[in-house]
Amino acid sequence: MRCPFCGEDDTKVVDSRSVDGKKKRRRHCLKCGKRFTTFEAYDRPLLMVAKRDGSFEPFNRNKLIAGIYSAIKKRPVHMEDVNNMVDEIESELQGGMVNTVSPDQIGSMVMERLRKIDSVAYVRFASVYMAFSNVEDFIRIISEMQQK
Repeated sequence: MRCPFCGEDDTKVVDSRSVDGKKKRRRHCLKCGKRFTTFEAYDRPLLMVAKRDGSFEPFNRNKLIAGIYSAIKKRPVHMEDVNNMVDEIESELQGGMVNTVSPDQIGSMVMERLRKIDSVAYVRFASVYMAFSNVEDFIRIISEMQQK
């Protein structure tokens, strides 16, 4: 690491610790003797959602939470559960180190998790995600749930 004061490449790490998912390192320049702090973090690719119309938009955590919230409205599901669910989904997507994800992938990941948390919220989310157009669609998804 280059010293910001004198430009020397020869520095020594004096202290290292994790802070907010980053590595914070306190360094000492062996030439000028000054100390400075550096932060090291993972450089993850920007996750883009490939929309059905062919356009792309950045993954929006808040948009996903809003969609899930509309499904859990007035249900005994805590916001902490929703935040954990979105954290899991986001980590899984970024852990794959992919740049592009489809709305179908995200939707199926949400449905898989909602099925375990609350069946009514699962059916509500499915009705919007799968664009139910009649009562038979509801009957089909409920029948599938009962079989599993």
